Amino acid sequence: MSKLHMQISSERLNPVQSILVSQPEPNTQNNPYSELARKYGIKIDFRPFIEIQPVTARDFRRQKIDILSHTAVIFTSRNAVKHFFEMCKELRVEVPADMKYFCVSDQTANYLQKFITVRKRKIFTGKRTVTDLFPLIKKHKSETFLFPCSNIRKEDLPDFMNESGVGLTEMVLYRTVASDLSDLSDVNYDVLAFYSPSGIQSLLENFPEFKQNKTRIAAFGPTTSNAVREANLVLDIEAPLPNAPSMTGALEAYIKLANNIQ
Repeated sequence: MSKLHMQISSERLNPVQSILVSQPEPNTQNNPYSELARKYGIKIDFRPFIEIQPVTARDFRRQKIDILSHTAVIFTSRNAVKHFFEMCKELRVEVPADMKYFCVSDQTANYLQKFITVRKRKIFTGKRTVTDLFPLIKKHKSETFLFPCSNIRKEDLPDFMNESGVGLTEMVLYRTVASDLSDLSDVNYDVLAFYSPSGIQSLLENFPEFKQNKTRIAAFGPTTSNAVREANLVLDIEAPLPNAPSMTGALEAYIKLANNIQ
């Protein structure tokens, strides 16, 4: 059990027959979750616990940000890309051809191509996390950076920019809010899987009388795991693991243990 980094007490190690994933259902049938369901004969449902709501142009203007006074944009998600260009379109701001883009991953950089002509554009890409961008940003300290983000965001990028003396303007373009889950009569699943602290907040907002009882909670990433503990809930499955870098991998390791599968 120590290999799984799970603090499992014998009274909580019960068989898993159902899982609720607090995200939208994958677009393709061949995905790790469907494979997990078939392999172990368990029920897996999907339901987004959070929603993304764009900031209106009127609210954005209150931030008093001059987009064209900046020379580079940092994108940490596809949501940031989408809402940045939609706001520019609504404000009739033509992003200059020499604007530089710093993307957290190849996935984000590829999505950026939906909004710009890549040829002659300067795009810098990290491997997976925002910290991968730090060396690239240091090489371009003279740029004036824009950071399109949600009203809820991590501190790592602003802290780094402040410590490095690099100019950064945060522009809140969308808000992360709790979904209305009133149509769910309960959350009576063996496992609830969360990917963000906002998902935990949504659970408690929608079900203020929620009692965990024998429900196991899985969390992806340290900030989500901390949110579970801060809510005084028991964290049974923590991902990623050294031998299971994905949520489905951590769930599978737990299912094997709980369902006594050799």
